[in-house]
Amino acid sequence: MDLQSGERIIYQGHPSWRAMLAFYLLGLLIAAGVGLIAALADETSTGVIAFAVIAGITVVAGLVKRVATVYTISDRRLNIKRGIVARKVQETRLQRVQNVNYSQSVYERIMQIGNVDFDTAGTDDSAFVFVGVSQPDQVVEKVDRATHHDAGDSALEAEARAPGT
Repeated sequence: MDLQSGERIIYQGHPSWRAMLAFYLLGLLIAAGVGLIAALADETSTGVIAFAVIAGITVVAGLVKRVATVYTISDRRLNIKRGIVARKVQETRLQRVQNVNYSQSVYERIMQIGNVDFDTAGTDDSAFVFVGVSQPDQVVEKVDRATHHDAGDSALEAEARAPGT
């Protein structure tokens, strides 16, 4: 995210590695299954090679997916950037945020991860969600402080411009 003049970053992060755990476990389970089938079908080390290749692809794909997703909150904007070669960017002004909620399943509470959902004015077409972030309650607090800080600045400016005060 290119910062504008005077803009500062409040939060920047990626999905937590703990959010990718289910992806890694599923990939390793598939790798083990394919490796076992290959080992039973062939007496050579084909099973071990198949397991290693699929496990390696799983680890690299998970890492790329995690690193290629960046969530940014500045004192003016929210930004979600996904992708390395192909890129998808979602952005909205902080003033448009009406509600900020987070959700955690039992598993996610144990892993201390969750999804932060931003309800923005006039945008029903797509979800604006930080998926799998670590400590989602702290992300909500940072957005709350940023929006109240902005509202406080606006109130102070209006008070300073008011005649006769």
